[in-house]
Amino acid sequence: MDTRKAWGIGLATATKSGQTLDVWYPRPHLGGRTDTSEGTDSDLLATLGGLEREDTARGIYTTVVTCQADLDDQPQSTADSYLRLHLLSHRLVLPNSINLDGIFSRLPNVVWTTAGPCATEDFEETRVRLRLRDGHQVTVTSVDKFPPMVNYVIPSGVRIADGAKVRLGAHLAEGTTVMHAGFVNFNAGTLGKSMIEGRISQGVVIGNGSDVGGGASTMGRLSGGGRERVSLGERCLLGANSGLGISLGDDCVVESGLYLTAGTKVAVLSSGGVVPGSGGVFMDPRTVAARELSGASNVLFRRNSVSGRVEALPRGGHGIELNDALHKN
Repeated sequence: MDTRKAWGIGLATATKSGQTLDVWYPRPHLGGRTDTSEGTDSDLLATLGGLEREDTARGIYTTVVTCQADLDDQPQSTADSYLRLHLLSHRLVLPNSINLDGIFSRLPNVVWTTAGPCATEDFEETRVRLRLRDGHQVTVTSVDKFPPMVNYVIPSGVRIADGAKVRLGAHLAEGTTVMHAGFVNFNAGTLGKSMIEGRISQGVVIGNGSDVGGGASTMGRLSGGGRERVSLGERCLLGANSGLGISLGDDCVVESGLYLTAGTKVAVLSSGGVVPGSGGVFMDPRTVAARELSGASNVLFRRNSVSGRVEALPRGGHGIELNDALHKN
């Protein structure tokens, strides 16, 4: 099977002018599409065909589409983009493993409502038509290019307290818990059992057994962000209201409230505050930019409460332990 290709049969929502608003792929596939492989989804094709209809109040129609994608090439259409986002949320591909360059230009802004996706153009007229049809006000949940993942895919073994805060294209491994304040962007997520109480930006991956504390934030590369792709290894902890702009290896801790960017000056200490290589003599520590410690394991990053200096100390070779009961999803 060629895992650099993918295909799927989906149900698209399109406007009368032909603009595709979204596509739902219940069973996306890796590999090249053949007549034999498509035959395995004949039941799905029939089911989706029964959902084709026109909604005059929303000004849209639904139609069955079949899409093929070369995952090494950029997305070619809205349907292609939605297929790639489904592959990520179905856990068929890992974050940062497929080409998503230019995806923003392929996805239209959509008014996401309780009645379904609607075009942004002339939406106030659409709102009136929906109220006349349904007899009550329609609820608009967002105006965005990306819909909530839970409206299209619910991966097995995950718990998501607020579905609006996990975008389609998030990759959540089994055992992941996303709490009410947690946010997971597309092309980002977890590789194992994890607790997400903070923000996982686009491109960021969290290793097995790690905890992103409440209010904590990971730095992505969108909108002028840094060049380094941030990741957390296994059994790491980002303390509450901390921030991270470098990668962590395994068994690391970033103290609560400390925002560690690539350029942050960090004093490198051994346990007890002794400078490595000093023969046990207390000396001025070696000071480096945090980027020089990117990827290191068994490190505690803290801010000295007396001097205000950011310090890096070795840890004892063991990481945090998550509460297993919270992650039996």
